[in-house]
Amino acid sequence: MQPQEQPVVKIGQLEVRYLMDGTVTGAGVGMFELTVQPGARVPPAHSHSGNEEIVYVLEGTLRYVVDDEMRDLKPGDRMYTPRGSVHAFSNPHDRPARALIILTPDIGAQYFRDVAEAIAGGAPNPAKLTEVMTRYGLVLAPPKP
Repeated sequence: MQPQEQPVVKIGQLEVRYLMDGTVTGAGVGMFELTVQPGARVPPAHSHSGNEEIVYVLEGTLRYVVDDEMRDLKPGDRMYTPRGSVHAFSNPHDRPARALIILTPDIGAQYFRDVAEAIAGGAPNPAKLTEVMTRYGLVLAPPKP
């Protein structure tokens, strides 16, 4: 059975296009395409208590941080986030960045739909957003001093 592609989820200036939802297929691994517009508001730095993540850039330049290592990833570059490592991304550049993200095990497209709902109507509701992130095993990083 080939997994069905999910509809694009828009979260502000981010777009998530799930190519394989491991929570639906039972495959354990998920894969989605992430598009980040220049200067887009992005999720706060966080870690995954139960997931590993690989980012592979397809076009543009994506700034990616894992623990204390920050890199500007260009097409063909990749970066690995071990379970429990704090990571974040941004696009401070002048054109959209598009990357393939692989999560194992997958948290699923529903997570992104829930996040989109939590920020619907403009200003995000921090308490609701934190609740959604926590429910899916994401842990907000403490603010840097």
